[in-house]
Amino acid sequence: MVDSTMAQVGKNLTEAMRLLGDGQIGLEGRTESSVFNRTSVVGPLQGDGLDVSTILHLVHTLIHEEEEEEDNPNPQMQNVGEQGHIALLGHSLAAYISVLDRERLRKLTTRILSDTTMWLCRLFRYENGSAYFHEDDREGLVKVCRLVINASYDDYASEGYTVLSSKQPVIYQSASTRSGLGQHLCNQLALPLSSLCTVPCNTLFGSQHQMDIALLDKLIKEDIESGKFPLFLIANAGTPGAGHTDKLGRLRDLCDQYKMWLHVEGVNLATLTLGQTTSAIMAATRSDSMTLTPGLWLGLPAVTAVTLYRHEDPALSLAAGLTSSQPVEKLRALPLWLSLQYLGYNGIIQKIRHATMLSQQLLQNLKSVNSIKTSAIVSPIPPISEAALRDVLGSFMLSIVEDELNSPVVLLKFSQEMCAASNSGSVEAYCAVEKEVLDVFNRWLGKQLAQMVPASGVDVVELEDEGTCVRFSPILTAADLGTQREDVENLVKTLLELVPLMTSTMSYQQDFKEEIHQCSPYLRYIEELCWPGLGAVRYEPQVEGIEDGRRAKEIKKINAELLKKLQELDSDIIFSTGPEFAREENCIFISMVADDVDIQALVETIMTLGRDIEENGRLLENMTEVVRKGIREAELELLKANDEKLMEEGMLRQLPLFGSVLNWLSPVQTSVKGRTFNLAAGSLDSTEVTYSTKAQESRVLLKDSSTVSTERIQGQKLFRRSGAGSDSFSESGSVGQVEGSTAIHTSTSMDVPEEESAHKVIPKEIQDSSLQKQHDQGEDETFLEERELEG
Repeated sequence: MVDSTMAQVGKNLTEAMRLLGDGQIGLEGRTESSVFNRTSVVGPLQGDGLDVSTILHLVHTLIHEEEEEEDNPNPQMQNVGEQGHIALLGHSLAAYISVLDRERLRKLTTRILSDTTMWLCRLFRYENGSAYFHEDDREGLVKVCRLVINASYDDYASEGYTVLSSKQPVIYQSASTRSGLGQHLCNQLALPLSSLCTVPCNTLFGSQHQMDIALLDKLIKEDIESGKFPLFLIANAGTPGAGHTDKLGRLRDLCDQYKMWLHVEGVNLATLTLGQTTSAIMAATRSDSMTLTPGLWLGLPAVTAVTLYRHEDPALSLAAGLTSSQPVEKLRALPLWLSLQYLGYNGIIQKIRHATMLSQQLLQNLKSVNSIKTSAIVSPIPPISEAALRDVLGSFMLSIVEDELNSPVVLLKFSQEMCAASNSGSVEAYCAVEKEVLDVFNRWLGKQLAQMVPASGVDVVELEDEGTCVRFSPILTAADLGTQREDVENLVKTLLELVPLMTSTMSYQQDFKEEIHQCSPYLRYIEELCWPGLGAVRYEPQVEGIEDGRRAKEIKKINAELLKKLQELDSDIIFSTGPEFAREENCIFISMVADDVDIQALVETIMTLGRDIEENGRLLENMTEVVRKGIREAELELLKANDEKLMEEGMLRQLPLFGSVLNWLSPVQTSVKGRTFNLAAGSLDSTEVTYSTKAQESRVLLKDSSTVSTERIQGQKLFRRSGAGSDSFSESGSVGQVEGSTAIHTSTSMDVPEEESAHKVIPKEIQDSSLQKQHDQGEDETFLEERELEG
C-alpha cells in the first residue's frame, strides 16, 4: 500500500496545479479585500494565517499579473502534461523523503542516485561514468575543472592558489562557446582572465563555427614554451547559435597528446540516444566529461542538468564537490529518476527521434528538391519544382549543420542574393543594402514566424559572421510546445507568404527614396536602418519666418494628423509611428509592401494629404482675421450701395409717404446687385457671374470629373496596380477622360446640320444635358423676375 502521506502529497500537488492552471479558486463568496494585487502584497506579514485556497489565489494573481496588465483577456499557463506533473511531484517527494530517519534516507538516496546514473550512462553511451546533478548548467563544468586542478597540482589542497604561480593553468574554449562561460569559470575558480584562451574558428577552410584545430595546436605549444600548463579544453557538440559540432575526434587525440581534460557540451548530444548517429557526435563518448540538459530535451520542468565524468579517485571527486556525503543533496536526482521511469526507454527515444524528424522535414521542404506530384503529396504544401522553389525561396540561405541531413538545428537567413534579378524593382537597390538592414529584416522575419506559428518554436539568433538568423531547434522546444509535423508545414507555408513580401519591400526602398526626393521640400526621407519596412517619411510644412519651437510643434501636429488620415485609408499598407527608440521623431513609418504597389501613387497621396492638412490648418488659423476683415468690407459695400441708390432714386423717393406715391406714378427700374463672401479669399464677390455663367455648376462638374481618376476596380485596395492594361489606362485615361467627353459633345453640336438633326438619333446623355440646361435657364428667368418684383 502507498504511504498515506505520500498519497496526500500527490493529491495536494494535483489540486494546486489545477487551481493555478484554471484560476478557479472559488472567489464567488470572497470580498474585495481578499483579492490580492501588487499593492496589497507589499507590507508586513499578516497577523493571522491564511488558508491554502487564499495563498494559491495569491500565487495565481502574481503569475498572471503582467499578462492582465497587457490586456490579455485569457492568460494561460503552459500545459506541462502528465510527465511534467511527475517531475514536479519529485520535488514534493524530495521534501517529504528528507524527513525520514538517516539510515533509511541513505539507502533510498543511494538507490536513486545509482539508478539514475546507470540509466543516463547507458542512454548516452557513456561507459563507466559518474553523474553530478546540478541546478545551474554551468556548475558541473566548474566542479569538473576543480577536479582537474586537484588532480594536476599535488599540493593544491594544502597550498591553494599559490601552487598555480609556478605553472599557470590555461583553459581553452572555442570562440563559438556561449558567451560568458569562460569568465564565469575563471571567477568561480579564482583564476585570472589570462588563464582563459579563446581559440578562433575556421575562417578559410571548414565551418566558420568549428574550432580551428591547427591554431589550437600552435597556441598550446606557445603556452608550453612560455611556462604555462595546458589544463582544460571546452568543446562544442552543437554550438549555442548555429548548432555546429567541433571535430571531437581530432580534439580527443590532441588532448591525449598534451594530457588535457576534454569537456563537451551542446544540444547535439541528445542524438547519442538514437540508434544511428554521426561519427562526429559519437566521438563525444570518448570525452572526459559532458554536460547534459535532459529537462529541455524531454520537456521536463524543473529537472536538473547532469554532468557525466570519468575519474577513478573518489577522494578528489569529493574534494571538488562532485560527490557529497549529505543524503539530502543526492535527492536532486529524484525528479529525473521519476521522469525517466515514467517515459521509459522507448518514450525517451521517441521524443528525440521526433525532434530530429521535424528538422529533416523542414530541410526537405526548403532545400532544392525534384518536382512534387499532386497525387503524392501528404502535406498541404503545394507542388513546386526546384526552379520555382529557388525563385520563391532564393532569398534564403539555408545553413545546414555540417551538411548532414539528420542535424537537429536549421538556420534560415533572408539574403539579398539571387532575388534581385527576379524582381521588378531596382536591382541597384539590392546591391546597396547594408548588413544592418538585412539583420533588421531577418529579425522581423523571426518575430513574425514566432507569432504566426508559435508551436514551431523558432527564435532569432545573432551570429558573428552571418548576422541575424532564424533558428529552428526542435530538440530544445518540441517537447515543451508539442510541435508536430503540421506545425512544420504551416511554418513552410508562412515562409512562402513572407518571403515575397520582404523581397518586394527591399526592392522598392530605393524607388521610394527617389520619389520622396522628387517631392522635396514638402516630404523628407528619414534614414532609419532599424525599421523593417519600406521606409520613413516626414512632411515638412512650408512656413517661413517662425521660430524653431513653433515650427517643431507645427511639424508634430501635421504629421500626427497625416498619420491618422493614412491609417483610415482602405489600403493593405500599415502606417505607424515606428519603433520606440527611433532616432527621428514625428515620422510616418511604412510597413512591408507587396510587389504590385504603386510607389508613385503612394508618395503623391502622402504629399497631397499633407498639403491639405497644412492649408486647412492655415485657413482655420486665419479665419478670425479673414472674417473680421470681410465684415468691414461688407459694411463699406453696403454703405456704398445705399449711397448709389440714393443718388439714383433721389431724395424725394426716400420719404415714406411721398416716395411710395412717386414710385407708383413713375416706377424706377433698379438692378439687383447680389454679393457672396468668399472665406478662402476673404473678399466679397458679385453674384452676377454665378447666375450668368453657371460657374458653380461648372465647378461641381469639374469636381465630379476629378474623382474619375481615383476610381478603382471594385474590391481593389489603394496603391495597387491591377495589371499592365489597367496601368496604361490609369496613367493616360484618368486625365484625358474628362477632356474626351467634352470634345464629343462639342463635335456633335457643331457637325450635325439643322436639316439632318431631326433624322439623327440624339444620344441620351446629350438629351439629358440639354433638358437640364433648359430647365436651369427657366429657373434663372423665374428667379430674375421675382427679384425685379421685389425691387
